[in-house]
Amino acid sequence: MHAATRDAARRFSQAEVAPRAADLDESETYPADLYRKLAEAGLFGITVPEALGGAGADALAYALVMEELSRGYASVADQVGLVELLGTLLTQHGTAAQQARYLGPLLKAERRCAYALTEAGAGSDLGGSLKTTARRDGDGWVLNGAKLWIHNAPVADFAAVLARTDLAAAHRGMSVFLVDLDAAGVSRGRKEHKMGQRASPVGGLTFEDVRLPAGALLGVEGRGFHMMMSVLDKGRVGIAALALGILMAALEDSIAQAKQREQFGKPIAEFQAVQWMVADMAKDIQAARLMIVEAARLLDAGGRATLAASMAKCFAADAAVARTADAVQIHGGSGYIRGVRVERLYRDAKITQIYEGTNQIQRMIMARTLLG
Repeated sequence: MHAATRDAARRFSQAEVAPRAADLDESETYPADLYRKLAEAGLFGITVPEALGGAGADALAYALVMEELSRGYASVADQVGLVELLGTLLTQHGTAAQQARYLGPLLKAERRCAYALTEAGAGSDLGGSLKTTARRDGDGWVLNGAKLWIHNAPVADFAAVLARTDLAAAHRGMSVFLVDLDAAGVSRGRKEHKMGQRASPVGGLTFEDVRLPAGALLGVEGRGFHMMMSVLDKGRVGIAALALGILMAALEDSIAQAKQREQFGKPIAEFQAVQWMVADMAKDIQAARLMIVEAARLLDAGGRATLAASMAKCFAADAAVARTADAVQIHGGSGYIRGVRVERLYRDAKITQIYEGTNQIQRMIMARTLLG
C-alpha cells in the first residue's frame, strides 16, 4: 500500500506540480484547478476514513505523499497538509451534520479551509495570550477577535477558529468554532507577500460580533486547545516530510550541477568541498527519513508520538534550511538568480522552521518530555 501511494503521489507531482512550480511561485497564484485534480486523485484526506470520503490510509502514507508533492512544490504539499489537519479534526470531533457540510466538500476541493489559531500576541503562547472570544447568546454564540498569518485566509470558505469561551480559565477555557467566512461581521486582511511558498496564500481574519449557531461549536466546549494540539503531532510529521521533499529536490539539482559545472578545467564534483556538501545532504536526508518513519509508525500504532514528531520536524526543517543553502552555494552565482530551482527551494525551506510550532518550541517540547 505504501509503495503504491508513494508512486501515485510521485507521478502526480512530476506531471502536474513540478512543471508549474516556477510560474506559481512568481505569480503567487492559488492553483484551484490543481487542487481539484489532487482531490480527484485521492490525495486529499489521506488518513480520513473512506466512509467519510478520505483515502483511509495511515500516517506513514500521509508522510510519503507530503514528501513527493513537496519535491514538486512545497506550496502544494502545504495545502494537502492543511486539508489533512482540518479533515482529522472534523473526523474526530465533528457531528454528522458538520461532516456533511464541511468535510465532504473539503475533500472534493469544493470548499477551502483555514486553520485560525495565530494572533498578534499569540503564536507560540496560545494558551496565555489568546484574545479572540466567543460568548453565549441564546442558543448560539457571538465571536469577536482577530487572527493573522492564517494559511488560506484570502481564499478560504470556512475556518476552524480557536476562541476563549471562559475568560477565567486558561487552556481549558478555549473552544473551536466552524465559521463560514461569508458571514456578517467577518472581514479579511490583505494577502501577505511571503518570502517562500508563495502560492500558499496567507492573511488575516477579523471577527466583529459574528453570530454563530449552536452547531458551529466543534467538539466539546472548553476542549478546543486540546483538540487543536492533538492534531499537531500528525501536522509536524507532515511538515517534516515536506522539508524532506525540499531536501530531495535540492540534492537532485546539486548532483546534476556538480557534474555539469566545470572550474579549473574539471567538474566541480571532483572538489572535496563540493563532495562534502553533497554527502551532508544525503546524510541528513537519510536521518530525516528514518525519524519521520519512526514518528509516523508511533502515530499509526496509537502510541504517544509527541517527542518523535518534534524531533523529526525540528531536524528536517533545520536540515532543509542548511542544505538548500549548500545547494545555492554549489550552483554559484546562478543559484542566487530567480527562476533557478534551488533559489526557490532555499526560500521555501525557511518557513518549515517556523510554522507548526517553531523549532525553538520543538526543542522545549523535547526537553520537557525528556526531563519531566
